[in-house]
Amino acid sequence: MLILLAAALTPGAITAIIIAVVVVLVLIAIVIGVLPVRIWFRALVSGVKVSMARLIGMKWRGVKVATIVDAYISAMKAGLDVTIDELETHVLAKGDAIKVVNALISAHSANIQLAPETARAIDLAGRDVLNAVKVSVNPKVIETPGISAIAKDGIELRVKARVTVRANITRLIGGAGEDTIIARIGEGIVTTVGSANSHKDVLENPDQISKTVLNKGLDNGTAFEILSIDIADIDVGRNIGAQLQMDQAEADKRIAEAKAEERRAMAVALEQEMKAKSQEMRANVIAAEAEVPKAMAAALREGKIGVLDYYKMQNIQADTAMRNSLTGGADAPSDSKKKK
Repeated sequence: MLILLAAALTPGAITAIIIAVVVVLVLIAIVIGVLPVRIWFRALVSGVKVSMARLIGMKWRGVKVATIVDAYISAMKAGLDVTIDELETHVLAKGDAIKVVNALISAHSANIQLAPETARAIDLAGRDVLNAVKVSVNPKVIETPGISAIAKDGIELRVKARVTVRANITRLIGGAGEDTIIARIGEGIVTTVGSANSHKDVLENPDQISKTVLNKGLDNGTAFEILSIDIADIDVGRNIGAQLQMDQAEADKRIAEAKAEERRAMAVALEQEMKAKSQEMRANVIAAEAEVPKAMAAALREGKIGVLDYYKMQNIQADTAMRNSLTGGADAPSDSKKKK
């Protein structure tokens, strides 16, 4: 039949038919490339009804159509009460629709109450909602670094603890994270060890730390619920009390040396001052002695003393100088008084 039809057609008609077929194929390819036909067909065979108009509208709005449709298919298959509009809105708000749907599916399978609105809010808050659900099902262990604490006897203890926590879905929005948990655990350890009279008491009963820290309610206001606190390791460190006493003794020694040096400097200054005063007094004596010849000369001119008196004074001074040279410096004024 086709052979008879081809024989009946002219070469021009055959060419026109070939061109028409090529044009139709090109149009079909363009339609398939422009329109999300594959995504629509994937939703159709999955038993999820999504209109082509909605898919075209999402594509024009610049969202990832495949991501939204895949998330919607997963939600419908899991029996979740989620609409495609909610997923599109979440994606437009820079959220992760796939992660939100997976978290809802995990929570639904584990019988955890997690509303779609809460899951979207947690995701938009920057938290990993899927990981939060996993931690809520399987508790997570947080290991603290070595925390240094000092008992009353001055011995340092370095304590490491393992904290088993479970995510609290209702407090994920606005709740503190792991850093706050570790900081509070460290504060509890420092308080407990610091209140112990001896470091030996802590080494004998490390469970005191766990009990004290747990009773403080350290998970208040956090995104986690503390299940247990286990002391992993306790190391004895330095004797801080003895070190402080040594430092205090060294400081006292330096203060005493400084005060002694101050007193020595004051004594040296006083000695120099006394020497200066002695020199000043000697200078005054020399100046006074220099006035004696002047006074005697004035007395001779005025006739108050005679020449014999002058020579007698010279003899007395000569005798005094001779006795001083023989005796090693006797008291000249007292000798002169005896002569008189």
